Amino acid sequence: MEIELSIPEDRIGVLIGKEGEVKERIERETGCKIRINSKTGVVRISCEDPLNFMRVQDVIKAIAHGFNPDTAMRLLQDEMMVLEIIDLTSYVPPKHLERIKGRIIGKEGKMRKYLEDVLNVNVSIYGKTVAIIGDAESVAIAREAIEMLVEGAQHSTVQRFLERKRRDLKMRSLDWF
Repeated sequence: MEIELSIPEDRIGVLIGKEGEVKERIERETGCKIRINSKTGVVRISCEDPLNFMRVQDVIKAIAHGFNPDTAMRLLQDEMMVLEIIDLTSYVPPKHLERIKGRIIGKEGKMRKYLEDVLNVNVSIYGKTVAIIGDAESVAIAREAIEMLVEGAQHSTVQRFLERKRRDLKMRSLDWF
């Protein structure tokens, strides 16, 4: 299997890593081959294993959307981890992007940190997108919270929503025992 992805120029160095260590680590852990054109930002992935093929794509997309390599690698270590990318331009016109990104980040990064801490997810706000890494259920809740912020909900309302969802998640995990 083979596919080509494009990544932003400023993320090429992050994907390659110091002396190629990030690229080599991804290849070593998955058995996939990655070729990067550092002039165009085109990344070609070839892989025999379909699962690793999909996982490598997610890792590269995560790095392309602002995550550091160690965070992106969570997608390889845990099969329950997923990547969700929200295109903010499908919600708001370009002239409002900075304001909306500011709402998601919050004053001094508090809203984003709260979201990450409550749901045990990683959030990256990069360019016109918000990317989330975590387990599928937590990512879905994070997406809902971000959509609430985009639609103008107050931070306190979103925080109460997140607390309620965290309690629900804990109760469900207790039901297994």
